[in-house]
Amino acid sequence: MSTRILGIESSCDETAAAIVADGRDILSSVVASQMDIHRKYGGVVPELASREHLRQIVPVVREALAQAELSYTDLDAIGVTQGPGLIGSLLVGVTYGKVLALELGKPLVPVNHLEGHVHAVFLEAHIAGRTPDLPAVCLIVSGGHTLLYHVQAGVKNGDESSRGFLYRRLGGTRDDAAGEAYDKVARLLALGYPGGPVIDQLAAHAADSRLVQDTNNVLHFGPVKIKGNPYDFSFSGIKTAVLYYLRAPPEFTAEIDARRAALQEGRRKAADLLPMCSPPTLSLISNFQEAVVHDLVTRTLAAATETGARTILVSGGVAANSTLRDTFQSKSAPMGMNVFFPSRALSTDNAAMIAAAAYPHLLAGDVASSDLNAEPNLRIA
Repeated sequence: MSTRILGIESSCDETAAAIVADGRDILSSVVASQMDIHRKYGGVVPELASREHLRQIVPVVREALAQAELSYTDLDAIGVTQGPGLIGSLLVGVTYGKVLALELGKPLVPVNHLEGHVHAVFLEAHIAGRTPDLPAVCLIVSGGHTLLYHVQAGVKNGDESSRGFLYRRLGGTRDDAAGEAYDKVARLLALGYPGGPVIDQLAAHAADSRLVQDTNNVLHFGPVKIKGNPYDFSFSGIKTAVLYYLRAPPEFTAEIDARRAALQEGRRKAADLLPMCSPPTLSLISNFQEAVVHDLVTRTLAAATETGARTILVSGGVAANSTLRDTFQSKSAPMGMNVFFPSRALSTDNAAMIAAAAYPHLLAGDVASSDLNAEPNLRIA
């Protein structure tokens, strides 16, 4: 009989529960988003997030069980995100997981949220009937993280089938995460929250309609230069360049005010905002995205080349970006590298990846005691 693990994810602003069998077959996955709550603040408000987790966690878990057509007693273990993340949000999931495991007499498996993102890629690959070869270089890129890891198989008692992994940190952002830079630039341009999807769509439209200008008046971003580790990232400079660029020409003010009014009226789709974006603004959006994507892809491919990895894993919310996906595919193919992404549903925070990551730890006996606590700065390497 398969091993069925209930995963619980509450590290930021999504309350999620899922049931995964044997670490690879998704039986159910439920995500309650808080986007509408945090949108008017332009980012996640920790106190509001933890309060909403308290409201949602019980019905979300019940819905995950109902979708899988299972009862609590059918579960073999509980996997819960221990960190990293917002401490108040993490505590909701950890506390609920501890109580549920104690009541059911089931083992509780603590999971690193970042490791979950790695397993999300393998979940998607399994659905497609593929298995990424290891070792690999993994880019985890989201609103809170931009990290590069070297990933190799961890053998437990001579068995590689459990798909446990060993990690070595190669680099990470020194300031803003990539997704955070998207949100800040979107706020400057009055494009709404979250900024990633709408910027991606507007940039694609600009490219397709050839509205991108190539003049001396358009802001162009040079390559980001970092002293020390060549696999570190920095996006604060790009965001600051946009800030100062928008302060200079007064013609941006009117369209920014128009978009801000549209957002207040609930018109926040890219199609709604596009008519209020001038060609210079679309050029700025396109150039910004191109700069971020170029930096992510270039450093990741360089890390893969140096480590000898032929596989690249890309996960996290920004992995859903269409330009990032296309650029990785076009740049990696001539180098003989295979790139794997999760689906867009598995790219963002979800509990299926937590349940999948819990499976090899359960097989290895890595279960929690009753004093398990949340760790907001938890690392995997």
